[in-house]
Amino acid sequence: MANLKSNDSSLSRTVPFGLIGQTKPHHYREMLGVLWENRKELPYAWNILNHGVCDGCSLGPYGLRDNVLDGVHLCMTRLKLLKLNTMSALDASIMGDVNRLRKLQPEQLRSLGRLPYPMIRRKGEPGFSRLSWDEALDAVCKSIHNIAPHEMGFFATSRGLTNEVYYVFQKLARVLGTNNVDLCSRLCHAASVSGLKLTLGIGASTCSLSDFIGTDLLVIFGSDLANNQPVTTKYMHYAKKAGTRIVVVNPTREYSLEHYWVPSAITSAPFGTKLMDDFFQVRVGGDIAFINGILKTLIALDRVDREYIDKHTAGFAGIKAALEQQSWEMLEQRSGLSRGEMQEFAVMYGRARTAVIVYTMSLTQHEFGVDNVKAIVNLALCRGMLGREKCGIMPIRGHSGVQGGGECGSEPDKFPGGFPVNDDTARRFSNLWHHPVPSKLGLKVLQMIEAAHRGEIKFLYSIGGNLLETMPDPTFIADALAKVSLRVHQDIELNTSMLLDPDDAVIILPGQTRYEQRSGGTSTSTERRIRFTPEIPGHRVGETMAEWEIPVLIGRKTMPNGDKLFPFNDTQAIREEMGRVMPIYQGIEKLTKEGDQLQWGGPYLYKDGFSAMPGNRALFTALDPPDRRAAEGKFYLATRRGEQFNSTTFGTTDRLMGTARRDIIFISPEDAERQGLRDGDRVVLRTGIGEMKGIVQLAPVKSGTLQAYWPEANVLISGRADPVAGEPDYNAEVWMEKL
Repeated sequence: MANLKSNDSSLSRTVPFGLIGQTKPHHYREMLGVLWENRKELPYAWNILNHGVCDGCSLGPYGLRDNVLDGVHLCMTRLKLLKLNTMSALDASIMGDVNRLRKLQPEQLRSLGRLPYPMIRRKGEPGFSRLSWDEALDAVCKSIHNIAPHEMGFFATSRGLTNEVYYVFQKLARVLGTNNVDLCSRLCHAASVSGLKLTLGIGASTCSLSDFIGTDLLVIFGSDLANNQPVTTKYMHYAKKAGTRIVVVNPTREYSLEHYWVPSAITSAPFGTKLMDDFFQVRVGGDIAFINGILKTLIALDRVDREYIDKHTAGFAGIKAALEQQSWEMLEQRSGLSRGEMQEFAVMYGRARTAVIVYTMSLTQHEFGVDNVKAIVNLALCRGMLGREKCGIMPIRGHSGVQGGGECGSEPDKFPGGFPVNDDTARRFSNLWHHPVPSKLGLKVLQMIEAAHRGEIKFLYSIGGNLLETMPDPTFIADALAKVSLRVHQDIELNTSMLLDPDDAVIILPGQTRYEQRSGGTSTSTERRIRFTPEIPGHRVGETMAEWEIPVLIGRKTMPNGDKLFPFNDTQAIREEMGRVMPIYQGIEKLTKEGDQLQWGGPYLYKDGFSAMPGNRALFTALDPPDRRAAEGKFYLATRRGEQFNSTTFGTTDRLMGTARRDIIFISPEDAERQGLRDGDRVVLRTGIGEMKGIVQLAPVKSGTLQAYWPEANVLISGRADPVAGEPDYNAEVWMEKL
């Protein structure tokens, strides 16, 4: 059987910068590549880095600083996104031939340049033609007037969008009479929002990033943070220096969590930092069984915090009774870990005075994603790890806009400020906006797509996003989008969704980046911190318009009282209205210059109990662990990210996994041996949805499990989703055949 390499070796501790035999990015070489990419706009690129709030992941450094550590704070994700902000306009002549554009990969489409002015492609036309802004807005408004509100859909991504954009976008949908407005967080952390709100009362991170440093235990569930949120490696480095123990629970032993070289930390850059102290290789979908085993042990050892449970929670008796009925044999089978391993974790956790639990999409992207989040809450509540420093639950958000996007109301079941959609809150917003808004729950994005496939959505307005690349079952998605009468794509770059044939027409509205929009804007980080990013002068493209201004103009043109509904001539006016209608965002109107910020809820939530819950008590949940063991002759496939930001890929090389292409199928050495496979063998994976051909690579994944890159593996993924959150399940049972 093949021996897998490890980043935590004597070699990694003696060879500087991991130059020999280590699986790691070449940070300084890649930085030189970023300089070359942005060579024509270096002063502007520098001003973005030095003055703007990061448009990458949701950890949100402002300039080259953050609110956790002193010194320079920068990561490769942010650097690689710079090109989106410094690109020049694409050559308009290429837009006349859609068939030619369809031959290009998403990364090639992006490299063509920024969208410079409005364009339209009507049914039967070979390509796009130019429009004036007046013509484009008139065409959109005419379509709106001819379509019933329930036949409209609105979808926003978090690609660099600011809170002000989300607010006016969802307001447009609602004053037009529909709550069919959703956000890309539906695909990643909708389960977090639902699970945390149902059990704790607030669907957000309970603590701050600074709590990583000095907590007794930092527990990471289901994530390769170095790949997706590389800023966190610096926090982990300093956490280790402060004595924190880092525990990883994951189906894959990620090389980057074993040992990592933090380029901006002088004590880590040369020889790296050993990050992971303990590793528990759970089965994909086995987290609830694993946590139930831990709870079962803690109760048996009397290591739960009885005083905290009695004072602040409800439902503990129910969960205790349920655990008594769950056998160790069942928990071992479904978690993929032994009783001894679950007890080992429990003893360690039972001794800890403080703990921060971090998790990402390996937990949320399941049809039982909400239950996974409730299991995390059970784990925190049983030891009273909420409402105090160095403790808490943090779902790391992947995009700079998703936290604020949901809080500003771009969701079908929530108004701005987290108010649930119902008769009372609809009346509240009708009074505040002086215009009736609907009280019926809107469609989530997957429901919108299904409705479009049935011919029931005739107008779809997307700001950013590429549903064709990001949603499961792309063939179904393509068919659905092609049935929409008018698709409106507001974006800064071309994507494959725009190239689908229209039922009537496709209109492209070119937006500006967050750094270009006049009067600046705000974004909310994963720790609930709202930061102001200023307008950065020096780079403008064609006839592009501020992202917030486009829905404002549509609203003014469409509604008889549009000027009163959308009286916004700058983002300051939008923030002033947000501060009036969103209690949790009070104070946002005072953020007017670079460096201004506020953290709603304070450094950590629940200091004074769970006031948003009935009886002021958090809720334990008795959970039956799902069984995700693959049937005989099959494997359970999970999707992973690598060298990418959401669906934006940065080439084909993933240095953190040592791969040079994106059709890799990761398999454990023992499974490869049983299947007669070796590194480099070609295989095909099949489900009832589709098939994917790929190349085998041996990797430290859980036996019985395969992994493949997202979004390439979406051809295998069905439309199965969590029934509460509506979040798609990006996992599938597959057949594998050697080619």
